[in-house]
Amino acid sequence: IADCINNPYLSFYLAPMICFIVTSLRNGRVSISVTISSCHTSAFNAVGGYANLEKLYMAAIPQNTSNIRAECYEPRKDSFHLFRDPITGDLPWPGMVFGLTIQATWYWCTDQVIVQRCLSGKSLSHVKAGCILCGYLKVLPMFLMVFPGMISRILSPDVVACVIPEECMKHCGASVGCTNIAYPKLVVDLMPNGLRGLMLSVMLASLMSSLTSIFNSASTLFTMDIYTKVRRHAKERELMIAGRVFIVVLIGISIAWIPVVQSAQSGQLFDYIQSITSYLTPPVAAVFILGIFCKRVNETGAFFGLIIGLLVGLSRMITEFIYGTGSCVTPSNCPTIICGVHYLYFSIILFTVSCILILGISLMTKPIDDKHLYRLCWSLRNSTEERVDIDPDDWIEKKRNFFKKALICFCGLEQNKTAPKLPPEEEAELKKQLTDTTEKPLWRNIVNANAIILLCVAAFFHIYFG
Repeated sequence: IADCINNPYLSFYLAPMICFIVTSLRNGRVSISVTISSCHTSAFNAVGGYANLEKLYMAAIPQNTSNIRAECYEPRKDSFHLFRDPITGDLPWPGMVFGLTIQATWYWCTDQVIVQRCLSGKSLSHVKAGCILCGYLKVLPMFLMVFPGMISRILSPDVVACVIPEECMKHCGASVGCTNIAYPKLVVDLMPNGLRGLMLSVMLASLMSSLTSIFNSASTLFTMDIYTKVRRHAKERELMIAGRVFIVVLIGISIAWIPVVQSAQSGQLFDYIQSITSYLTPPVAAVFILGIFCKRVNETGAFFGLIIGLLVGLSRMITEFIYGTGSCVTPSNCPTIICGVHYLYFSIILFTVSCILILGISLMTKPIDDKHLYRLCWSLRNSTEERVDIDPDDWIEKKRNFFKKALICFCGLEQNKTAPKLPPEEEAELKKQLTDTTEKPLWRNIVNANAIILLCVAAFFHIYFG
């Protein structure tokens, strides 16, 4: 990392690096695809290194521009700066600093994928170390994805930077731009035949693996949480068929939604993802942060804060869907009062509104007793008192039909009345192990020191590229 900081030619150092990508996990068997990052070396060699990248990128202008305004096809003057104008910038710096922080809080602190991995850690030090390692790896996309994408525009300006809708449709099937094909085009054009096929197969396999996981999870949620409420006495075969039909419907909706993704945010997938996240996730981040640092927040405030925040975010998202986000060539007719605010600024506004709603409603309703909050909020994090669950898990004692009994038994939740009861000492020791968050001083100091080093590395890159 230190070597890469002192020399911007990071991709040259990554040339011999072998990336092992787990593409599928089926019945305990792991399929591993191996790729070599020679694409980035070839890309930087093609433009003469980082020294020539900025000069060549600013001159990467498509030949066929017709009578379109220059600002629609010329590279932005601040292309090599992270912190851009707060009003005219495509990614204004206040939105980058505060808006993306809200989205990052939602993703890294509340998303099921991340949280489950943290909860599976052997100890708190292991969890910290894993998060710090991910933080180091998050530095690499700047060099592995952003710079190669810019090089792709240099090498193919008429395709990647096309501005005339008819030309863009011919190259990538989207009239608003072809920036999304920059990286695949670089792979296809520069990598040799063997590595090209291997790289594309890894990308497709990873995509298929992710989609299967998402579809299976969505099918389970629909079958168990919705379909069983409509058909309470549905048999296992019926539930299986309903789940598979739902997957087919979901795939159809996903395919039908592709044109919306292609035309949204001038065809830039990153902006589309961040905009949707800005409309839906700030209320969740608000509930999470206030729930930790303010013990006065209760269920009523959190519920109404989430619901009202979701409705506000959906109003912006649905309006953009109806009018479209447009592009530089063909701007959208969406009312300025709704779509005139940048989506990162909207994220900040929605987060603030959600916090006000959560706190206001919580203060007007009954607070939660401290006995239910021990070690769940910041002010009571060091408490040694026994916590009482606010909603005890008594659902197992209720009357169940055969299918529910079978499901509970399969999940290992069936109570065994003949099982021997542990002595109080062993039960207390087991409970202590499950809730223990203490750390060994040596590893605590190591991970904390690495966290400070990581922050310094991140600060350096922000200052260098700011």
